[in-house]
Amino acid sequence: MNAALVTVLFFGLVLFFLTLGLPVSFALGGVSVALTYFFWGPEGLSIIANRAWGAVANFVVVCVPLFVFMGAMLERSGVASALYKSMHLWCGRLRGGLAAGTVLICMLFAAMTGLSASATVTMGLVALPEMLKRNYDKSLALGCITAGGALGVLIPPSVTMVLYALVAEQSVGKLFMGGVIPGVILGLFFIAYILIRAAFQPQIAPGAPQEERGTWRHKLMALRAVILPSLIILGVLGTIFAGIATPTEAAAVGAMLTLVSAAIHKRLRWADVRDACYQTLKVSSMAMWIYLGSLCFTTLYYSTGAPAFVKEFLLHMPGGKWGTIITIQIIWFLLGMFLDPWGIIMITAPVFCPVIKELGFSLIWFGVLFIVNMEMAYLTPPFGFNLFYLKGVAPSDVSLADIYRSVVPFIALQALALILVIVFPQLVLWIPKMMLG
Repeated sequence: MNAALVTVLFFGLVLFFLTLGLPVSFALGGVSVALTYFFWGPEGLSIIANRAWGAVANFVVVCVPLFVFMGAMLERSGVASALYKSMHLWCGRLRGGLAAGTVLICMLFAAMTGLSASATVTMGLVALPEMLKRNYDKSLALGCITAGGALGVLIPPSVTMVLYALVAEQSVGKLFMGGVIPGVILGLFFIAYILIRAAFQPQIAPGAPQEERGTWRHKLMALRAVILPSLIILGVLGTIFAGIATPTEAAAVGAMLTLVSAAIHKRLRWADVRDACYQTLKVSSMAMWIYLGSLCFTTLYYSTGAPAFVKEFLLHMPGGKWGTIITIQIIWFLLGMFLDPWGIIMITAPVFCPVIKELGFSLIWFGVLFIVNMEMAYLTPPFGFNLFYLKGVAPSDVSLADIYRSVVPFIALQALALILVIVFPQLVLWIPKMMLG
């Protein structure tokens, strides 16, 4: 069968079922089963079973539920409230200090949980009411939380990075380390934007009154709130960077440290652990079904020889290899407005990665480009996940239109960071090369 026709058939059917509202996992898996039966008959279905068994037997997959459990327990551990009180004492006196401190807490949460939802929901509950009570501009308060929460997919450990590494067959540890500098840069972009805007428009983000600023003794005592998050980050990222533990082993260390943290904050209740386990089961099951569906889909698609068509198309884009990179970014951005990032990985990475490899680019660098692009997907209407996470916990007078408007400048900053990473690949590759050294 003609490669172009096969490509249109495969992806057309998937998009058709997604449009009908079918989950990504079942759209990919269902199309794969149906077309496998159509092309090869009942005997071909054994390929799907073999691929599924190989997927679940992969040791790296174990880190997904562990990282999800970390995020679920940290939401319930009291760490966020303690961090926010500390940041309020240290940053509250600055114009825009509470919003900048919220982004900083989101960065710490990102380095502990690997999920966008954790920081967005937690800061929506803890920080948003405080900023609105202190007459912060609603748009700025909403935007800093949605954008800061999105850092959870870029600053390691990131579950989205794990899924990309599985599909692209790359080192999870190197991908984690590749996201450190871009994640910090993007977080600093957000903080700088908030402080600069507050300096020129002091009425949108007033500083805390004198009675709320605290003494130096209070500030130093409040720094205790940073100790546990620092230990969790060191236990996860530090052990990976030092080569002491694999990402899966580091995830287990992180999960244990979150339990210790919850116990110290007297939040280690059976109900919280049970709810965290249920949430872990739901999120991990969703991730695994998407992963299995994509494996079946890509196995079938590659067996038809059709990827050669996509490869030739991308390799001959105007502008050479950089034209190919820009085209892929545009495709990802458009898909991110309608699909979830995990589904986009599973649909596009198996097709794009061989092209990038042939062009001589690093798949670690390419993976970080994808993650930065997917950060925008968490904010871009109409279906940005963080928009709905925040709407679910925001006060009733906050409309979805308010949240849509709030993210515009932060999406622009994400696009700027994406350009920066494209132009300067060493921002991604420097730390992974240090690991090799």
